Amino acid sequence: MRPLSRQEVRAIDRCAIEALGVPGVVLMENAGRQAADAVCDLLGGPAAKSVAVVAGAGNNGGDGFVIARHLSLRGAAVTTFLVAPPEKLTADASINLGVLRALGGDVRPLAGEEVARLADLLGPFDAVVDAVGGTGISGALRGDLATAVEQINAAARPVLAVDIPTGLDCDTGEAPGPVVRAAATVTFVARKRGFDAPGAAAYTGKVIVADIGIPAGHVAKLAGLA
Repeated sequence: MRPLSRQEVRAIDRCAIEALGVPGVVLMENAGRQAADAVCDLLGGPAAKSVAVVAGAGNNGGDGFVIARHLSLRGAAVTTFLVAPPEKLTADASINLGVLRALGGDVRPLAGEEVARLADLLGPFDAVVDAVGGTGISGALRGDLATAVEQINAAARPVLAVDIPTGLDCDTGEAPGPVVRAAATVTFVARKRGFDAPGAAAYTGKVIVADIGIPAGHVAKLAGLA
């Protein structure tokens, strides 16, 4: 499937949920499980490995909670750093945060000065999952989100970005502010248009396209993109 724009990504998600009747929380589960596989490949297996998941409030953060759960079930030592107020989470992300906590997941909300020390917290981990923000972000990051991205980069650990490196513009591939520099990006359904822009590969690293449990061609037809 051809690379997708921000609006096309939204159209595909909407059609999957509304036309096919697949709940958003199921799409999130599928996406998170696929991304957990990619983390295992990056680490050469999860056994005896430690992974930090840095999550925001949106559905990208919800993917991160699913990733944390699946990696924990596979034997990794996982800590999830939440860089957004829990009450700001989307409904599907909140569900998956609840499941992660119910299973004993280590979740640490951070704000303000705590976010500014994130690099020190990430230093001991074998890898970091960037689940801070997704394709919906446009313009330069601000506040705690900008600080979190700067701190992820400062930690100098191997990073797997979920769907898109946080801060990279989905449509243009430009970096209007701080952007996560990932070793690999697991993106869903299709590459994003901005990935092919000059210089974008310095942020995405290796791009892995994963499905969310629905044939891409079928969803593309429903969304009018075929």
